Amino acid sequence: MNSFNNVTVDSIANIYFDGKVVSHTIHLADGSRKTLGLIAPGSFYFGTAAAELMEITAGSCEVTIKDSGTTQTHAAGSSFHVPANSGFDIKVSDGLCQYICSFLS
Repeated sequence: MNSFNNVTVDSIANIYFDGKVVSHTIHLADGSRKTLGLIAPGSFYFGTAAAELMEITAGSCEVTIKDSGTTQTHAAGSSFHVPANSGFDIKVSDGLCQYICSFLS
C-alpha cells in the first residue's frame, strides 16, 4: 500500500538506536494504528506487546523472530508476523529498509 486515506499522523517521530530506526505513527479511521518507518544499516532488537505485521516496502532485511531459531530474508513486497509478547532481531546490511508496521489485536 502506497498511501492511506483519512488518517491522523503523530508529528513527533519515534526514534530508536541513535536515529538508525525512525518511524511515524498513523491512526486510521477504524481506530487501528500503524507505523511507517526507515531502518539504516545495523542490527537491532525490538520487543512486542501486541502482535505485529511488518510489511517491507523498500530495501531488504534479515529477521529472526524470538525463539524461532530461524533467520529469513525479507525484501520489498514481503511481510512477516511477530507474535504478541515476543520480539525480533532485524538486520539491514546496506541501504535503507522501509516498512509499514500494523499493530494487530
